[in-house]
Amino acid sequence: MNDRKSASVETEAATPRAADRILDVARDLFYREGIRAIGVDEIVRRAGVTKPSLYRSFSSKDELAASYLKVYEAEFWARFDEAVAAHPGDPRRQIVAFLGGVGERADVEGYRGCGMTNAAVEYPEGDHPARLVSENNKIELRRRLRRMAADMGAADPDTLGDGLLLLIEGVYISGQLFGAGGPAASVAKNADLLIAASLAAR
Repeated sequence: MNDRKSASVETEAATPRAADRILDVARDLFYREGIRAIGVDEIVRRAGVTKPSLYRSFSSKDELAASYLKVYEAEFWARFDEAVAAHPGDPRRQIVAFLGGVGERADVEGYRGCGMTNAAVEYPEGDHPARLVSENNKIELRRRLRRMAADMGAADPDTLGDGLLLLIEGVYISGQLFGAGGPAASVAKNADLLIAASLAAR
């Protein structure tokens, strides 16, 4: 009885570790290679687990892809909120600080853009779990940028917010195209110029 109980406890303790390994491997492969390009066989092989272990933790590859994007999104908002907290009450500096970080991350060789943008391109189906995570993130980012543009007194906050969103999305592709030394490195400066022009139009 005690042996069976001990084995059960060990199995329960091992499950989260297996799920974490699967998610870590999937995240790396999905980001670098694309979600559709990677099969579950490759994931379980690299994670050192069995296929049944994967399906005990994630009901499908689609759910695994959505889980990867939820982790990616949580880290995205953590960076965004960190930039906001660093400049309380100053939305202009908050946006410029956030975009400074975006530009730095994009200005390196091997940059693969935004995982959520990439997933939205891979999955045009509106009801796909990965698409839903990506789309909801972009909708919320647009809402926040428009609100911050209004808070700084922009003449047309919705247009400014959308312009900032377009700059961000431009970084994600130009960083992949140009790598280090490309236009992505100047996104914060360009955002500040766009904000200045909007404020001057009041």
